[in-house]
Amino acid sequence: MGLRASAQAVPAADAGGMRLSAGGAVSAYYLGYGKERIGGASAFVDFDTLRHFGFEGEARWLQFHQTDDINAATYMAGPRYSRYFGRFQPYVKVLAGLGQFNYPYHYGRDNDLVVAPGGGVDFRITRRIRFRAVDFECQVWPQFHYGTMYSYGLSTGLRVKIF
Repeated sequence: MGLRASAQAVPAADAGGMRLSAGGAVSAYYLGYGKERIGGASAFVDFDTLRHFGFEGEARWLQFHQTDDINAATYMAGPRYSRYFGRFQPYVKVLAGLGQFNYPYHYGRDNDLVVAPGGGVDFRITRRIRFRAVDFECQVWPQFHYGTMYSYGLSTGLRVKIF
């Protein structure tokens, strides 16, 4: 007659899991076309794993303080990497997507590829709410009608954890 044996595997330390959050921000940008300084608003969604890697989707509309009806909108997504240092969460990101540019006096509109490396710092206010203290992007429009256009700007806003 045999003896019965049982065992249980101990799970390895795993920092798996995910966080989904969404937010909005106000922006101040320098457009490379006509050296325009323009303001706007953005909405974003962050999908982060607890292993520091994640994904960000962002829509930005630059149309405040415009001159000659020049404005731009971008719809981008891409990977991001973040770390936690107490209440601070610095991150870097590389986004790519569609940029829509409206020329002066409604002369025309371009739809172009936009690539935007950037980064920033979020500050935890509560368990669910984070203050996006600063978000920097350098937008490269390589297919712009008059040659590659570079735009850069800063944003600040709030981010709310959904789960």
